[in-house]
Amino acid sequence: MDLSTVIGLLAGSALLLWAIMGKSDLGSFLDGGSVAIVLGGAVAATLIAFPVKNVMGVAKVVKHCFFAKKQDPTGLISDLVRYAEVARRDGILALENMTGEISDPFIIKGVQMAVDGTDPELIETILMSELEAIEQRHADGKAILDGVGRYAPAFGMIGTLVGLVVMLGNMEDPSSIGPAMAVALLTTLYGAIVANLFALPMADKLGLRSQEELLTKMIVIKGVMAIQSGDNPRIVEQKLKTFLPHGMQQTEEARAA
Repeated sequence: MDLSTVIGLLAGSALLLWAIMGKSDLGSFLDGGSVAIVLGGAVAATLIAFPVKNVMGVAKVVKHCFFAKKQDPTGLISDLVRYAEVARRDGILALENMTGEISDPFIIKGVQMAVDGTDPELIETILMSELEAIEQRHADGKAILDGVGRYAPAFGMIGTLVGLVVMLGNMEDPSSIGPAMAVALLTTLYGAIVANLFALPMADKLGLRSQEELLTKMIVIKGVMAIQSGDNPRIVEQKLKTFLPHGMQQTEEARAA
């Protein structure tokens, strides 16, 4: 489980409740009509903007914000260097016996094509095409949450305008103006909360997850290509380490020293 996501949501929710309960009672901030306008409007606009099957799969997309299998790039590089050592010592066909211990289907596909003697350009084309498909799938999921982050505040403002119109049409009783204004403003509050505590931060987390996965996939592609070309394992390691973030590279250099 991603603790930063859970901690962020709990902390943000707790701060909101603390601010509310410190100045008023929770009931003053609850209004079913305002919730319906913001959530219902955001969902309706999202359905207009995206295919139904994409919207229906948003729960699976959000799950990646909480549960994601993180792969250590440095460990991945170590595995690829080990495969390069086997290929260099025993020949590339020896890697076929190692596919049973590899858990990543992407690595298995690349190694298997290399063992089968597939043309290097074709291997790279196939793996890059799969990488692009993964990137597009991630972008589609992130776009839905980005959309909700845009539409929720807009419908919050729409709800506020509706409330103001109703209030201005019933100003005979001055004592009702304050409560009516408070209810009208709740939709703006709800829209801001949905966008800035849930939709947009989760969209950014999905973007981060996508970058991490695409990085590991690119390391695999370059590793497989280096192994097939018969590069020295030390050269393979140096090539793949260039894909690591600068901070991670410094950590690896310090560890090696």
